[in-house]
Amino acid sequence: MANSKVKYLLYHILVGGFAILLLYPVIWLLVSSFKESKDIFVTAGSLIPNPFTLVNYPQGWEGFGGYGFGTFIKNTIVFVFWMLVGHLISCSLIAFGFARLKFVGRGFWFAIMLVTLMLPYEVVMIPQYIIFSELGWLNSLKPLVVPAFFGHPFFIFLLVQFIRTIPRELDEAATIDGANTFQIFYKVILPLIVPALATTAIFTFYWTWDNLLGPVLYLNSPEKYTVSMALNMFLSNETVSNWGAMFAMSMVTLVPVFVIFFIFQRYVVEGISTTGLKG
Repeated sequence: MANSKVKYLLYHILVGGFAILLLYPVIWLLVSSFKESKDIFVTAGSLIPNPFTLVNYPQGWEGFGGYGFGTFIKNTIVFVFWMLVGHLISCSLIAFGFARLKFVGRGFWFAIMLVTLMLPYEVVMIPQYIIFSELGWLNSLKPLVVPAFFGHPFFIFLLVQFIRTIPRELDEAATIDGANTFQIFYKVILPLIVPALATTAIFTFYWTWDNLLGPVLYLNSPEKYTVSMALNMFLSNETVSNWGAMFAMSMVTLVPVFVIFFIFQRYVVEGISTTGLKG
């Protein structure tokens, strides 16, 4: 009994210490947002703000160029919304096709899709930029959100694996009842893949919310900037960087991420554990 209590105590000390280690950057960020900007790196080793100040939050919220930080949050919400719509519609339809429909070269095209999963974004960045430039889409959200309506290989693979776990007998029963292919997808498959769709939505939110490279490439006007670009604007190579305002707004932009995680974390675990990604 005593031995098990010691193991129990050691386990919680180890897990607690590891949790503090992982959370330390966030704690440091939070504490620094309450320090004066000139003191942040001078007192970087201290987790107690001295003096304690809230001035960084109103300063950061004022934004720059005549645009408040609320504008950048609104732009990011619009960006995330269209990415969610694009990924959920396109990935579910494409996954249904690979998992349920028979067509010539299905295995070949599925393999090609998996190969694109291994391509880093930097490989396609330049040809995509040239295409969107020729279309006149620069300085708009189109280059960022339109590709989402053509699917994402990781989410397609995830949904394909999930759909393959659904018995085909359900499709056959629906066919006997007179349902066509789209009705099978809409009325039978779609309600059953909600956990995988939730996982798709959550990861899309995370990856879009902090996306910096895409907006930097295609957005030029400050009124269209996203939060990741706005945070970067607090830093300057020519004048004094406003670290306090940047850290304060970094904490503000973390709030939606934490809210989404704590509300939908069970869907992430459920979606991944039941998609067949394990094999």
